[in-house]
Amino acid sequence: MEAIAVRLSNLDPHVEGAIRVVVFYDTLMRRRVDLAALARASAVFAECVAGIRIHGTGRSIRIAVDGRPASDPPAPASTTVPITLDEEEIGTVWLERAGAPGPLDEVLLDRFAIAASAAVERYGPARTTMADPALVELAIGADSDEAARARALRLLGFAADLPVRVVAVRSREPLDRIGALVCPGRPVKAAALADVGVLLATRVDPTRFPAGVRAGIGAAASPDLSWRQARTALRFTGPREPVVHHRDLGALALLAEIPRAAALDNADVAAIARLAAVPEDVETLEAYCATGSLRQAADLLHLHHSSVARRLEQIARTLGIELTGPAGHTGLTRARLALTAWRLLDPVADPAG
Repeated sequence: MEAIAVRLSNLDPHVEGAIRVVVFYDTLMRRRVDLAALARASAVFAECVAGIRIHGTGRSIRIAVDGRPASDPPAPASTTVPITLDEEEIGTVWLERAGAPGPLDEVLLDRFAIAASAAVERYGPARTTMADPALVELAIGADSDEAARARALRLLGFAADLPVRVVAVRSREPLDRIGALVCPGRPVKAAALADVGVLLATRVDPTRFPAGVRAGIGAAASPDLSWRQARTALRFTGPREPVVHHRDLGALALLAEIPRAAALDNADVAAIARLAAVPEDVETLEAYCATGSLRQAADLLHLHHSSVARRLEQIARTLGIELTGPAGHTGLTRARLALTAWRLLDPVADPAG
């Protein structure tokens, strides 16, 4: 190709430049660069800011001429071209060139878009996030043999040498949207099993779950064990901690193994159940258990500390547990465990219930 460009340069400098653009992007695609490397190479080659945006994930990359992320705010795009994959527009590439577009910008952006499409197909999230529930169930089921599990994961698009994490989700948000948010630029599959959503992914960003979503994240490399851990972690979620990673539970995970009848027979748990008749009292106890400080609990509840102190006195009488006095440390531990055990009794919180 380069030899052809040299011969054609004697006839038409524009043709030579266009072919050099084609050779440049063909080389990048042969090297299997990802979107970030592609944007960086394009910015240096075009000698202006180059950008990529993928619609499905909302991910945007803007790289300056020096190969570093471009500063905000972005300049108006001088030229824009859609990225298409399987005849569907999945994103956009653009250049932010001061003044008029360059003579080769049209060719450059066409090849830039083609290379971006190839990178998304190779490294980006699967084109169809929602998966066949039967296939997902086969991948995470405890009764599946390893050969069947491996085949299901292959059919779902996961490489054999990568660990697959499992997330149990409760939300009114569409699962495919949640998957795209928490697994940007990574393979992810989603399915609804009964009333619990399942996400399978090689990596999960727990900070990207939208408000209102409850999620338990499994830690094990084996999908079946990760699924069991994810369901357990989901049971520990609440308004103050909507996303829980199983690895952070430690010994608390053992509380999920306590039989329901045994928990109900415990005096402390029964006392919490009686306390639940007054939601404000439960909220106050949760805030105090979370902070271990009367003043910090008051800040959390947006109340004066004296009001919280009076509530805690009443709560302590109801529970029969000293929360703030000399035995307060032991009482606080009992209250925390009882409150957690009571939360785990909620059948809605138990995906297996």
